[in-house]
This record gives sequence, C-alpha cells and structure tokens, in this order.
Amino acid sequence: MTDAQPLHTWRHADEPHETGLNNRLNWLRAGVLGANDGIVSTAGIVMGVAGATTDRNAILVAGVAGLAAGALSMGAGEYVSVSTQRDSELALLAEERRELAEEPADELAELAALYVDRGLTEDLALQVAEQLTAYDALGAHAEVELGIDPDDITSPWNAAIASTLSFTLGALLPLLTITLVVADARIWVTVVSVLLALALTGWASARFGYGPTGRAVVRNVVGGAFAMAITYGVGSLLGTQV
Repeated sequence: MTDAQPLHTWRHADEPHETGLNNRLNWLRAGVLGANDGIVSTAGIVMGVAGATTDRNAILVAGVAGLAAGALSMGAGEYVSVSTQRDSELALLAEERRELAEEPADELAELAALYVDRGLTEDLALQVAEQLTAYDALGAHAEVELGIDPDDITSPWNAAIASTLSFTLGALLPLLTITLVVADARIWVTVVSVLLALALTGWASARFGYGPTGRAVVRNVVGGAFAMAITYGVGSLLGTQV
C-alpha cells in the first residue's frame, strides 16, 4: 500500500471481500457435495446391479431410479436445512433490531465490550462502536455478536437448485459409463472414471473450504472405492442366489 493509496482500496488479491459471498459459498458447497453424492450413490447402485446381472436394461433402470430419487432427496434436504438456518438468522436479526430500538445505550456498551474482548483499548473500542453504530448499527452488531451479514442471508433455493443439478450431473457419469461401455470393460471403465471424478470433487471441496487438497482427494477416492467394492460384492452375492 502506498501513501497515496486510500485505505478502502487496499485489498489482498486472493481474499474475497465482496458482498454476497455467503450465498455464493453456500451454493458452491451444495454443488460440490451434490456432485460428489451423485457420483458415489449412483455408482454404488449401478455397480451393485452389475454385480448381480449383465442385463443393460436392468442396470439402466436402477441407475435412473437412483438418480431421480437422489436428486430430489438432495434438493429437498438442502432446502429444508438451509431454510432452517435462514429462519434462525432472521429471528436473531429481528431480536437485535428490537434491542437496538429499545436499549440503544446498553447495545452500544455491549458492542464496545466485544471490541475490548478482541484487543482494543476501552477508549478506542467505544469510538469504534459509536462510529459503526452511526453508520450501520444492525450490521455492526450482527457481525460481531452473531456472525451474520444482514445483507447476505443464505438462500434455500440457491442451495436446493445447486444440489439437485449437481447431483444429477454427478450421477450421469457412472450411469452413462456403465450402460454405454461394452460389457467386458464396463466395470473397470466405470471404476476408473468414478475415482477420477471423485478426485476432482475432493480437490474442489478442499479448495472452496481452504483446506489441504491432498487429504480431501484421498478420503474421497478411498470412500468411493470402498462403496463400489461393497455394493458390487453384495450384488454378486445376491445374483448367485437368485
């Protein structure tokens, strides 16, 4: 930062500061998790059926049914979960508005005390609290006390749509692979393609969460391989007994 550069223009290039970040991260999270679940659950279904029979139609029907049920379930689950979170956030903000209207002096003192807890001196904390309260009282209190941005409340529809679409796209990979590839190669081609896709979603989830990518990829790949091995074994066992 140069002496001539205003403070409000100084930002790290790799750090997000825009408004709406919470909603974007929310649907990105739902999208990555939805794709991952679509890959694993559908791969498990089609691998299980493939272990029991080589009938392409039976595998296709089971896979499509699993895709439809899983996508709807994921979308509904995300909607309910995020709606509950949104309701809680709105209720907390409503309570904060009431306290600011009825007890402004107490709320100002509370905000200043919170800044003292964060390392500011009492005089500086009070000045900061007064200026932020004058600028945006609800925003200041919501951020420090509740960890909520009033202008960026989570959207259940964004999460539900992202989860449903990503689950569908993820599920199409094992479904199309195992039904379009010739019978002699379909198992191994499906396994390889699924593991590569899981490595990608594991890497993406770690990147979005600012975590180590290596461990996320290994966990994802090992979990997917284990799921496919178990369901294929179950299908093979049941197929020999029916």
